[in-house]
Amino acid sequence: MRFVARHSERRAIDQLLNSAAAGRGGSLVVSGEPGIGKSALIDNAVEALDGFAVLSAAGTEFEHDLLYASLHQLCAPFLEYRMGLPAVQRSALEAVFGLGEQTSPDSLTVGLAVLGLLRAVSLEHPVCCVVEDAQWIDDGSRRALVFVARRVAGERIAVVFAARDVASVRGLADLPRLPLAGLSDEDARAVLGAASYAGLDSEVLDRTLAEARGNPLALLEFSHDAGPFGVASPQRLRAPVVDALAEGFVHRLERLPSAARSSVVLAAAEPVGDLGLLRRAAKLLDLDIAGLADAEDAGLLSLGPRLRFRHPLVRSAVYASATPGLRRRVHGALAEATDPETGVDRRAWHQAHAVIDVDEEVAAELERSAEWARLRGGFAAAAAFLERAAQLTPLTDPRADPDADAQAGRRACRLLSAAKLRLQAGAPRTARALVAQTENLPMDDRGRAEARLLHARVDFQLGHSPEATTRLVEIAMEFAPDRDRETYLEAFASFMYNDNQPGRLRELGAEIRKRAPKRQSTRPVDMLLDALLDQIMLPLEESVPTMLGVARACRAAAASASTGPWRMNLACQLVIDLREDELMEEISDRQVEAARDQGALAVLPQALRYQAIARVAVGRFDEAAASLAEARAVDEAAGTAPLVGAELVYAGFRGDLDHFREVQAQLGRDGRPFETAGQHYASAVLHNGLGDYDAALDAALAAERRLRAGSYSIWAVHSELVEAAARADRGGEADAAMDHLGALARANPVPWAVAEWLRARAVLGREEDCEGLHREAIDQFSRTRVRVLYARARLTYGEWLRRENRRVEARVELRAAHDMLSAMGALGFAQRAARELRATGEQPRRQGDNRPGESRLDLLTAQERLIAGQVAAGATSKEVAAALFLSPRTIDTHLRNVYRKLGISSRRSLREMTL
Repeated sequence: MRFVARHSERRAIDQLLNSAAAGRGGSLVVSGEPGIGKSALIDNAVEALDGFAVLSAAGTEFEHDLLYASLHQLCAPFLEYRMGLPAVQRSALEAVFGLGEQTSPDSLTVGLAVLGLLRAVSLEHPVCCVVEDAQWIDDGSRRALVFVARRVAGERIAVVFAARDVASVRGLADLPRLPLAGLSDEDARAVLGAASYAGLDSEVLDRTLAEARGNPLALLEFSHDAGPFGVASPQRLRAPVVDALAEGFVHRLERLPSAARSSVVLAAAEPVGDLGLLRRAAKLLDLDIAGLADAEDAGLLSLGPRLRFRHPLVRSAVYASATPGLRRRVHGALAEATDPETGVDRRAWHQAHAVIDVDEEVAAELERSAEWARLRGGFAAAAAFLERAAQLTPLTDPRADPDADAQAGRRACRLLSAAKLRLQAGAPRTARALVAQTENLPMDDRGRAEARLLHARVDFQLGHSPEATTRLVEIAMEFAPDRDRETYLEAFASFMYNDNQPGRLRELGAEIRKRAPKRQSTRPVDMLLDALLDQIMLPLEESVPTMLGVARACRAAAASASTGPWRMNLACQLVIDLREDELMEEISDRQVEAARDQGALAVLPQALRYQAIARVAVGRFDEAAASLAEARAVDEAAGTAPLVGAELVYAGFRGDLDHFREVQAQLGRDGRPFETAGQHYASAVLHNGLGDYDAALDAALAAERRLRAGSYSIWAVHSELVEAAARADRGGEADAAMDHLGALARANPVPWAVAEWLRARAVLGREEDCEGLHREAIDQFSRTRVRVLYARARLTYGEWLRRENRRVEARVELRAAHDMLSAMGALGFAQRAARELRATGEQPRRQGDNRPGESRLDLLTAQERLIAGQVAAGATSKEVAAALFLSPRTIDTHLRNVYRKLGISSRRSLREMTL
């Protein structure tokens, strides 16, 4: 029909498409009830496009559980553009389409690959992606398309979704939305006039307008079928509009010949519209596919290269009207007609709908299809197959069938496997319901323990509370130790940073050690678990050798492409506690590199945060800020809540009290861990820099109490405790910290550990040769990479000299400390040095017109600073865009802002400024 209504809504879509053509792409969700005109509105706008590449896909009820079904529809015509993508993205896309050897691509990597593919197409033509019936697209496609829709600003790409209920589709509610309501009477009359129904009797016309309630599809259908003598059925008068429409389509179907009706039901059960497949299936049913022409004449569907129903409501109404027996027959024929090589998942799904009752053969086929989906990262799809397989698994009376227990075991195993996959897919409540279904099934002790462990994992994912962690460890202990050391490692490491029950961590460690005794092993999981347990449970002198063994093993493993980045996260904390500065940088950089190379974007944010901590220690604060900004960008892209411990450490060394408090307020909120250990350490650093020594000491003592009670505390807090205690005239409270620093320096006498012990002794001032201790500490720090601590050592030496009334010598140390701390961005400590320098009678050196410690780079936002740093390091706009999940155009826009703020005009000038 000619389009005559919804002019303002059409303008909204035109505006989006015009912006995309101009390189300012975006996304839009058109929402409303079935028949409200979503497809007509979008089609009308798309038909008017000139020079666009139009990609389209439509979700269907029957493909909701078929992995990447909608993505196949959308991307298949342009798949050759994948050859220009980065290797990781190309491999992920080929895995989605079954073209490569890679398995289990990360969903975020798939999203990046689809975005890259669309960008490649947009270099030749503006791109318009239309996704109809988004409420039915499969989970894998939904994740990728929502990811793309959030990142097309600055691109020649427009993404338009049509959905009935936006709230039911995760991710769509955050996108710009165009809700469609019913037409006004004036527009409704115009629609009928455009559809050649202007000659309707006025009474019939008025009644039709009232019945349709502004729904365009209802207007046309009710006018087409006004009923005998213009009197509508009583059901239409009482039923909701959508139900009345469905009833009308069924009545139209019922007026067709019997063979044609069966052919239409066959077509309704095959969501792709593949006429070749329908012909083969119809032949198996002794049906003539030509009967579909009658349905086309009746306005139910249209025939062409592919069969399309007039409206998704027609398909669902036809399918629902069929008898169960007919539905099983058509699904059975479709399963037999589907190519088992190219359509393994669809074939299994049709088989599942073709059986009357339980069927082990079909269940086994579904289980194989689930494995195929899992290997391609389709956890939700694989779970759906396994859930159906469990439903089809036979159960017999154990009194009559000796195989009954084995059958029940198979059903329980499939349910538990489905629950695990639902958990991986981010649906813990669904996983819990599946586990609950196993409660009444007979299982052996191992199966029962596995069900309880899975239930504990669900609780842990839902709450991340110490109680949930405790329960997870306790249940894990019911398993054989050899199998579950990784579970122990995961749970114990999580509890270390989320422990608000002092003493409980040590108890858990003792229980784990009893179940999983220390062993001689080169497996990372064994070595890390033993090292973490030793660190909590043994005296420092006894734990350090095991920790050093892990550190050295991680250095050797860092060159391996198979090294797991998440394991290196744990190792990175160990080497920081050991004061191994070279390993700290080496492992933190390697874990970021490994996460990127392997496409392990789920662990990349935490790897970047450890890299940021290492950058702070070596005095490269701008690079630390860049790593933290990238970590936030990845978290935002993935939709995950960020951990904030590294942000607290960065804010602490920066001396940024406002930012520290802002980040601190996020701890424990929205399911985040409390990160108690990191909070105490960062708070001690912050307040030592600001000169609030009582507050610094309180934070450090809280960490020390945790350590004495058997909880984990970052070992670096002891040095902060000694400095705060000395400055607050509470030196007697530093004894335990001094013992720790001395023990570490003896157990692992590397320059960093020795320097910290020497500086602590000098600051505490209990020995005669304090000056010698200060000088030796500075000398030891000069041999390390931890420049921020080297500068602080010179600061404390300068403070000691001033108090000894040796002002000239004090100025040398304080001036050097101030300049170094200012240059690296440790502004709290720099200001402390400035105060001390003024007390000697000298004004701190200023950099241009800026305050001490500032530079023109401070004019930039965090995002601009991140981009400027990467460009200054030699990265191209395309490389920076790939790292930050932005477009090259967006990067260039940010660069122009950077140049304007800094008063420069080239990348060369930027490099000179930031070096």
